[in-house]
Amino acid sequence: MQQQGDPEVLKTLTKGRSPLRRWLFRLLPIVIIAAMVGGIMLYRARTQRPDSDRYVTAPAERASIRETVSATGTLSALDTVEVGAEVTGRAMKVLVDFNDQVKAGQVLAEIDTEQLDAKVEQSQAQLRSAQSSYRNSQATARESKLKAERARELHKRGLVSDQDLETLEATLARANASVGSASAQVTVARANVRADQTSRSKALIKSPIDGIVLSRSVEPGQTVTAGFQTPVLFMLARDLTQMQLKVDVDEADIGKVQEGQRATFLVDAYPRKRFNSKVLSLRYLPKPATSVVTYEAVLSVDNSERLLRPGMTATSTIVVEDKQNVLTVPNAALRFTPPREGGAGSRATAAIPLPGFGGPGASLGRGGGMRGGGGPRGGGTPGAGQARGGGADKVFVLREGKLVRVAVEIGVSDGRRSEIVGGELKEGDLVVTEMSETTK
Repeated sequence: MQQQGDPEVLKTLTKGRSPLRRWLFRLLPIVIIAAMVGGIMLYRARTQRPDSDRYVTAPAERASIRETVSATGTLSALDTVEVGAEVTGRAMKVLVDFNDQVKAGQVLAEIDTEQLDAKVEQSQAQLRSAQSSYRNSQATARESKLKAERARELHKRGLVSDQDLETLEATLARANASVGSASAQVTVARANVRADQTSRSKALIKSPIDGIVLSRSVEPGQTVTAGFQTPVLFMLARDLTQMQLKVDVDEADIGKVQEGQRATFLVDAYPRKRFNSKVLSLRYLPKPATSVVTYEAVLSVDNSERLLRPGMTATSTIVVEDKQNVLTVPNAALRFTPPREGGAGSRATAAIPLPGFGGPGASLGRGGGMRGGGGPRGGGTPGAGQARGGGADKVFVLREGKLVRVAVEIGVSDGRRSEIVGGELKEGDLVVTEMSETTK
């Protein structure tokens, strides 16, 4: 059988490729090992970053804290008086208009007095008639008295019978009674005259106070009818340089508000101007609404510049607490909780080991995080459910690159920062506010 190839020829042909193949077989394991080592190092570099690089921090520092309560209400004059007509008639003259300054006793309008004058004349005539009847009864009584006295003397002599004497004494009694009745009629007639004269005087509608005319609802020639309800013709307000602001304070905040506290308020007409004010009084009567209960607070208003007007809607800010140079932390630090194990960036409070917190194996139990919602823990607006002094809480601090839990007691809050009134937190400690955005 013929040989298929010469071994020497085959050896010569494959002699040039044998070294390259041997080098490839030697380098392949080295490359694989190097890739594995590089991957492990990269994984460790990404997953085992120092704690100081994983969190955003802010220092606990001293600052001023001003806690406030916000409420909305309406401006009004100190004294507002409605002036109406107590008599019926046609308005002959209207002597004032809107925004006119008036004095107490000044005539605002005049009502036709023709019928009123007639009633006064009638009552005066009735008074004169009653007075005449009274004088007549007095004369009759005097005459009856004289007759009775003479009859008594004659009766003693036996010249007048008992029956005649009794008749004369009865006549005297009736005459005296007529005097009393006539006197009462005079009193009644005199009272009617005064009443009609008073009604006549009320035809001149006068201002009861010094003030300004806010409204006028009568025109010359208009008929005014005074019935069961007095028609309001004018609304007057006392000096508008001093006004009041009535605001509705939420029941959750009413415990913080007290008389004498400083306040400011804004109105839409002057959005860049802040007006100073003060709490004058708090009302105990609640004002129930659809979902919340509020209590009315009355604030003083200085309107010497005459910029404000009754009826304007104002938003007030009442300063309920003002503290200077106290230890504070951002409210975000009160809301922060460490991430769930294996889930960087999560805010859940799963049980995870924390360096520096209770030693190896210590964990933060579920539910141990900060409360969310309103107030300083929820980042709410000032006055909306803020925590007051004595509230126990915790923050997380970076110490020597490790995350440490520190118990604190929370005081007042302005919605951005909260006062620390107790606990182990020190000025300058770096409190954690959130996870770093570069954490993966």
